Parts: sequence; C-alpha cells; structure tokens
Amino acid sequence: MATTEQQHERALQIFLDERPELRDELDNLNPLLAQAKGETAAQYRAERLHEAFEAEAESVGLFAWELTLLLTTDSAEDYQAQRMEVHKEVAEMAGMEWAEYCELYGLESQS
Repeated sequence: MATTEQQHERALQIFLDERPELRDELDNLNPLLAQAKGETAAQYRAERLHEAFEAEAESVGLFAWELTLLLTTDSAEDYQAQRMEVHKEVAEMAGMEWAEYCELYGLESQS
C-alpha cells in the first residue's frame, strides 16, 4: 500500500502547519523567480514546499514517503506496519528477495 497522493498532501499540510517560518517564506517568494522558470507562482511555491519536505525527511534519515506516513498515521504501530508494507512492495517491484532488501536498507526482516 504505497502512500496516496491525498495522504501526501495531508502530510505536506501538517508539515507546513508545524513550520510557520517556512509558510511565511513560501508566501513571500519572488514571483519573478517563478516566471524565470516558466512556472506559475503556485507551481513554484509547491516545488519549494516539496523540496523542504524532502530535505526534512533526508535530515532525519527517512525517505519522503516515510515522513508522509509518520505525519499521517495514528500510532507508532500503524506507522511501522504501513512502512514495512511499502518496503515489501518496493522489494517486489525491484525483484529483490525480502531478506536481501532488508539487509540493503538496514531493516529487520519480518516475514
């Protein structure tokens, strides 16, 4: 069960709500920067928000989808269960054995 777009959008909102300084920065971006990239102001703002989200995930040693789960699940147990489910899907898509995948990503192998 990969994270859904709706779940990710909710995580972005939570992330932004917890960082008023980032919200202020994003609300006051120079519109000429968006124009120079051939983007609307909203597109440019969304791109900056995604970059900040991914940087935060990386800074705490998570993939962005893991941070999405962390911000949108109701409990640590729910987070861990969904996280392992997604990792298993990724391993299957990559055609890797589960034990090999777990070793590669430092996960405890749980069948």
